[in-house]
Amino acid sequence: MTAPAAIVIFGATGDLARRMLFPALYFLEADGLLPRDLRIVGAARSPLRDSDFVAEVERAVRERTDEALDDAVWARFAARLRYCGGDAGAPETYGCLAGLLAGAVERIFYLSTSPALYGLIVRGLAGANLADEASRIIVEKPIGRDRASCDAINTELAAHFHENRIFRIDHYLGKEAVQNLIALRFANTLFEPLWDKVAIDHVQISVAETVGVEGRWSYYDEYGAMRDMVQNHILQLLCLVAMEPPANLDPESVRNEKVKVLRSLRPITGADIAKKTVRGQYARGVADGASVPGYAEEAGGAPSNTETFVALCAHVDNWRWAGVPFYLRTGKRLPERSSEIIIQFRAVPHSIFGANELKANRLTIRLQPEEEISLQLMNKTPTLAQGGFDLKPLSLNLSLHDAFSRQRRRIAYERLLLEALQNNSTLFVRRDESEAAWAWVDGIVEGWERQGGKPAPYAAGTWGPAGAFALAERNGHSWGDG
Repeated sequence: MTAPAAIVIFGATGDLARRMLFPALYFLEADGLLPRDLRIVGAARSPLRDSDFVAEVERAVRERTDEALDDAVWARFAARLRYCGGDAGAPETYGCLAGLLAGAVERIFYLSTSPALYGLIVRGLAGANLADEASRIIVEKPIGRDRASCDAINTELAAHFHENRIFRIDHYLGKEAVQNLIALRFANTLFEPLWDKVAIDHVQISVAETVGVEGRWSYYDEYGAMRDMVQNHILQLLCLVAMEPPANLDPESVRNEKVKVLRSLRPITGADIAKKTVRGQYARGVADGASVPGYAEEAGGAPSNTETFVALCAHVDNWRWAGVPFYLRTGKRLPERSSEIIIQFRAVPHSIFGANELKANRLTIRLQPEEEISLQLMNKTPTLAQGGFDLKPLSLNLSLHDAFSRQRRRIAYERLLLEALQNNSTLFVRRDESEAAWAWVDGIVEGWERQGGKPAPYAAGTWGPAGAFALAERNGHSWGDG
């Protein structure tokens, strides 16, 4: 991006913009990665002067950084900031934006708002002649709450922006460890020849949160864990684990392979709903040593059938993965905050080591709280014991934090914003990806609705309802934390 450019952030006074977007842009400024002539425009309903907006952004950046702001960097960054206050449905809001964007050859619109406003905003941009071939748009998940509403939003976006100008963001794809999955698989001869049903017994993908809904009860009660986490974050991780090698790192090559995985997911319907899915809702319990309320209590005791925990046994029906279970799990108010992928290899076909209990090799890719990769191997203990080998499982560990200790740990949005500025859509979700994911998720949600019943309760601070353990145990497996 060499021509004068601008990025407009709708919802500029909201939580996401304050915690992630403006700090990410500041850090890109500090690293000299923002285009020289880039303008940053905040748009929201609040009537703020530019100086008040700059002060709010400064507070947000200071809260996010561990170090003092560099005065020279902040001065450069603050000089880029402008503000436009007004309602998303008011034509004068877009007139204000058009004035602030005058002379900007390339324009990026980031919709950090409720999806309910997406259509209103793109129509407003089109009415002000801002939705042209020089413009692109970034939209946050969730893209709808089912396949039908996803189609409706995508159709509205497509009426004003070509598909190659639409960037559907999933912040998990900006995490360093998630991107490292591609390098791990396709840059190392050690793994790719073993990355299939012949060598791998099963795969686990878990995203665990210790927090509850944290004041987002009304939003969360509409979406639940399945729509909020499984449809996007977890299925994106599954795609990166299961996809075939792309021809190259061109955006369409990578996304083509991800779509193939989503279309190969075996539908979970009928009797399999009870056998291969578990949903739960946290009840009162203990978290971080303190008593915490249950989900329903957080809304004043209002009854709800919304799930805060989901566990699934999925299958990818293709030649590479036929018969390999993919266990997917996410939940709130669990014992620890962690996101990880476990690749469980098959046991050796025959042991020559007598009474030693051999544990099959396991590759663990941790995404948070720390990014690291570990490979569990069987190793001989250094003893002089007679009568055979004494074996013990040990791990080879690669900590990205330790390996790159001098580098600042980046916000995932830094990478994604930079890619959008450079018009590279590799790390963003294509329309057919989002719709294929929704189609699979909708089948499960409809099965739950047909079955009736309520999510199984689980005490806050535990690993979910008992059914989640049975889900894996019925195949002779156990969760990695078990």
